[in-house]
Amino acid sequence: MKSQVTLGLIVGNRGFFPSHLCASGRETILKVLEEEGIRVIAVSPEETRFGAVESLEEAHKLAELFRAHRDEIDGILITLPNFGDERAIANTLRFADLNVPVLLQAFPDDVNDMSINNRRDSFCGKMSHCNNLRQYGIPFSLTTLHTVDPESECFRQDLQWFAGVCRVVRGMRRARFGALGARPVAFNTVRFSEKLLERAGITVETLDLSEAFGRVDRLADDDQRVLEKLGNVQRYVNTAQVPADALAKMAKLGVVIDDWMREGEYDASAVQCWTSMQEFFGVVPCTLMSMMSDALSPSACETDIAGTAAMYALALAAGKPSAIVDWNNNYADDPNKGVVFHCSNLPRSVFIEDIPVMDYQEIIAGSVGKDSTWGTVYGRVRPEPFTYLRISTDDLNGRLTAYVGEGRFTDDPIQTFGGYGVIEVPEYQKLLHYICENGFEHHVSVNLSQVADAVYEALTKYMGWDVYYHKG
Repeated sequence: MKSQVTLGLIVGNRGFFPSHLCASGRETILKVLEEEGIRVIAVSPEETRFGAVESLEEAHKLAELFRAHRDEIDGILITLPNFGDERAIANTLRFADLNVPVLLQAFPDDVNDMSINNRRDSFCGKMSHCNNLRQYGIPFSLTTLHTVDPESECFRQDLQWFAGVCRVVRGMRRARFGALGARPVAFNTVRFSEKLLERAGITVETLDLSEAFGRVDRLADDDQRVLEKLGNVQRYVNTAQVPADALAKMAKLGVVIDDWMREGEYDASAVQCWTSMQEFFGVVPCTLMSMMSDALSPSACETDIAGTAAMYALALAAGKPSAIVDWNNNYADDPNKGVVFHCSNLPRSVFIEDIPVMDYQEIIAGSVGKDSTWGTVYGRVRPEPFTYLRISTDDLNGRLTAYVGEGRFTDDPIQTFGGYGVIEVPEYQKLLHYICENGFEHHVSVNLSQVADAVYEALTKYMGWDVYYHKG
């Protein structure tokens, strides 16, 4: 998962406004971008006047540069040190034809220096640019403040938010997901449309469990890759109580999954975690899935590919591991609190415990026996703010839908098993009504970050999806 974002920079200029502000403004914005760890593609002052764009010729020149770096540019930043020429900027975007997110920023005027030599009028110019971009049919994003000092904390936060938007759009438009095994027969809720996902840029490829088990059978116990995987598993979780034969099976399956993910160039996965695997192989894959999620290659339960998509979008936005859980229980009689749970495959980094414990899957053990269900990861989620996201394919209406919002994991007392946490969401009952009335699944993806704004902007404005933003 690529973390650094590369932005194409467009510096606006308009000749009858103070052009010297473009020179100083360009230097300021470049300094801030470097400080924020953002790579820049831009023309130099030697290539265009002040390194800005004003004329049709300059628009062609900058667009040509952007096209040459098409595979590198994740988004465009338009900065307006003065009013700027709206035609030149819109033409640059049209000629480049990158189809990436666009952020529009305007410099503020100094109220103590509104002379003809230093007045920017970027405040007014920004409105003209927005009007023109809408005429051109080019979607764009706005800074929190209409005009904002690039060196301010407010703009730096805007930049990081926009970087998250760019990562989500870039990642989701070219995502590759692997589905290991068929959908468990009892889970109609995780049905999805491969065709709708493909149209959005998300490819799904499958591997039958029998093929995976066949590849496992070809691996020797003393295969160096198996031994390395076993060591990785034992360092990742506490396996003191787990039988050696279960760990050996897990290590072999881990090697097979790693090879499959690498060969297919998959960004994330979903696995048929029960009950076929327990009945015919003898472990649960939860720890292996947890390890992948913790390494920013999300893996969802019960072959829930749509859940994988949500996990991946959150990880792209936040640069942190995502988990998939059930909206599972009420919490006493508090209408805004609940319990989320999975068996679990939650990534290690979300837990309170530094080293969680590997255990057996208590729910499935009742039907297939304890000895066939080792491999879950037990622990409680840390009390922190989180973003939740559910993506679904609305097959009946031929569209992708989602809901997103933020809440917090609490430290309210609870004793249970698996991976779990107590959550608080503003107007939680309203959200639950929305989920039920619109037929969303019981699974939801969560990330210990606050990136709902970035995810919503990316999925609606640039991906064109139908997304409900729950704000309470």
